[in-house]
Amino acid sequence: MPATPHVESHFTASASVRDVVIGMADGLTVPFALAAGVSGAVAATLHPAQLVVTAGLAEIAAGSIAMGLGGYLAAHTDLEHYNSEREREIRETVELPDVETEEVAKVFRAYGLSNTEMAPVVNAICGDRNRWVDFMMRFELGLEEPDPTRANRSAITIAASYIFGGLIPLAPYMIWPDVSTGLRYSVLITLLALAVFGSVKSHFTGISPLKGAIQTVVTGGLAAAAAFGLARLVAG
Repeated sequence: MPATPHVESHFTASASVRDVVIGMADGLTVPFALAAGVSGAVAATLHPAQLVVTAGLAEIAAGSIAMGLGGYLAAHTDLEHYNSEREREIRETVELPDVETEEVAKVFRAYGLSNTEMAPVVNAICGDRNRWVDFMMRFELGLEEPDPTRANRSAITIAASYIFGGLIPLAPYMIWPDVSTGLRYSVLITLLALAVFGSVKSHFTGISPLKGAIQTVVTGGLAAAAAFGLARLVAG
């Protein structure tokens, strides 16, 4: 009976998913907690829901910029680090060719190849400087060349995800002028969004969808409850 070929299916957009997770998780949780906290303060003083919306929008604007910039700097730093290490490897292949050739041999020696077996492979790799440096970057340093456009995409993805997630808990306050009504609907809508988001996130992280949903709901719910309770306590 012919063997069924083993086909591995790998998700290749993990970096983008990481950005969406960062942006959505913070966008859902932080404005939700802020809005709940402000609601707790204004409920006793009968201030309008516009105060909640204004504070939430201000936080979304600041948070999306900060998160987007953080993503940009992280990706840009990865690229700078890779380029710096590559330049160092190029210098070493020029200044210390024997040492770098031995580094290549060590990689194959670790897999059990004898000197006779590895010699033609090592010579072929070291015969081309670009191939030589590429090999050292990957197998000695464990570095893959970052996408040069990654920084801009990362910033946009994180910021957009943050804004989208942040508008969900604020939407009820924009629709209902009464703070208490807005809070009730915000809690229901945001907890549902957190559950859906946690379930979808678990699809990419390999955990149980139910576990992922519970984790995000509990995290967001505790943050909002803490902010609401503290604000009511301070407001008297």
